[in-house]
Amino acid sequence: MTNKFRQSKRRRLIAATAARIMVEESIEDYLSAKRKAVIRLGLEDMGDLPRNDEIEQLVIEYQQLFRSDSQPHWLEELRRTAIAVMRMLADFHPRLVGTVLNGTADQHSEINLHLFCDTPESVMFFFLDHGIDFESGDRHIRFANNGNPVAYPKYRFYTEHTPIEVTVFPERGLRQAPPSPIDGKPMRRASLAAVVKLLEQANKETP
Repeated sequence: MTNKFRQSKRRRLIAATAARIMVEESIEDYLSAKRKAVIRLGLEDMGDLPRNDEIEQLVIEYQQLFRSDSQPHWLEELRRTAIAVMRMLADFHPRLVGTVLNGTADQHSEINLHLFCDTPESVMFFFLDHGIDFESGDRHIRFANNGNPVAYPKYRFYTEHTPIEVTVFPERGLRQAPPSPIDGKPMRRASLAAVVKLLEQANKETP
């Protein structure tokens, strides 16, 4: 067995195991899933890891094989919840990002939104005025390979039993999406109107 074939087999095993971990354990962080996969497979090091987009494709395939009876339902419910929350936060120009947008979310996924406001405290005051319990922190985002991470305020709250996490960018941030954790390209974002259209289109395609 050549080293190249052995590395390729190892890479596929890690990718498949990481994908299964992400689905079964509701993990959305790719690096965490890779580390767990390496440990679970009894491998000795973190070398030759699969790309995130390789794992994402296997997540989709795993859901189609083993969650086809439930995952579409949970995805629809999460998108409906996202629409309601985006309407509530309309003053902050919300954009949906992450697994609820790309279609890999399931029952235990959180909804991720980007908000845009030059005074981030306005988001906090909005939550306080509306009696919404929340946790606050920072999300560090690196926009360039050689740039330093920039800290943006983030807030986490629940609607019913669904976790919502919002990251607050300045209004000019509407023109520059952060890099996607999947492929490093500008992250896909969707406006309220786009999410409504996405849900309507999915319903039309449902037999």
